Amino acid sequence: MGQSMTQNLSINLATLRNGWSFGEMVDGCLRAGITAISPWRDQVASVGLAEAARIVKANGLRVTGLCRGGMFPAETAAGRRAAIDDNLRAIEEAAALGADCLVLVVGGLPGSSKDIADARQMVVDGMAAMLPAARAAGVPLAIEPLHPMYAADRACVNTIDQALDIAEQLGEGVGVAIDVYHVWWDPKLADAIARAGRLQRIYAHHICDWLVPTRDMLLDRGMMGDGVIDLSGIRRMIEAAGYHGPQEVEIFSKENWWLRPGDETLATCVERYESVCGA
Repeated sequence: MGQSMTQNLSINLATLRNGWSFGEMVDGCLRAGITAISPWRDQVASVGLAEAARIVKANGLRVTGLCRGGMFPAETAAGRRAAIDDNLRAIEEAAALGADCLVLVVGGLPGSSKDIADARQMVVDGMAAMLPAARAAGVPLAIEPLHPMYAADRACVNTIDQALDIAEQLGEGVGVAIDVYHVWWDPKLADAIARAGRLQRIYAHHICDWLVPTRDMLLDRGMMGDGVIDLSGIRRMIEAAGYHGPQEVEIFSKENWWLRPGDETLATCVERYESVCGA
């Protein structure tokens, strides 16, 4: 499949957690004509930041995001400080890779807390503490709102509007990563995407599909076209809002796609991107 067909397709390397090394993932993407990736920090660490950056540069890859920073709420001041320190390291990694943004999964309720408003304030405070370093490094921060089923343990920011409220509060360099898996259900989705466009805060667009039934709330995402999300409709909203950047495939699929050969997964990503994603 030629580059011309895939020039606006990115692969989040979570999609290829099938035993391939970082270098093998890159080689597989290149065989499929894909020249944009979004790695996870553990995948980068597995080969070392310098080597990962060398591979990216040598192959002329676009890094559409680095996953992930965030996880700000903690029970103690020391825990919150440790989270900020980790996010500062993530900024350095994103800058070294030339990433378009650092994706933030902000974290949920700390410990036994039931105070979600307090957790959200910890997110704002944590982001405010790291923002000067992000701006200095030229690394935009992309808040990824997660589906409400993750509000307690992974992300207390659950809608695009909530993420945009934080972005407006903090100012330049803070925007959103719109992952269809997490926001497709929102009755205010069209208005929220339009708002993000007016603010010029759309930094990434992640795609997969919502399966019915979903057998695992974390590890059973579907390949595009296998579920109920109107992928092309959402893409039209995003493009109408002014974002024409890559569509980044991010599929967590422990019992399906992670068991398949990487080349098969990538070929399917390309085919579905072309046939169902408004490519």
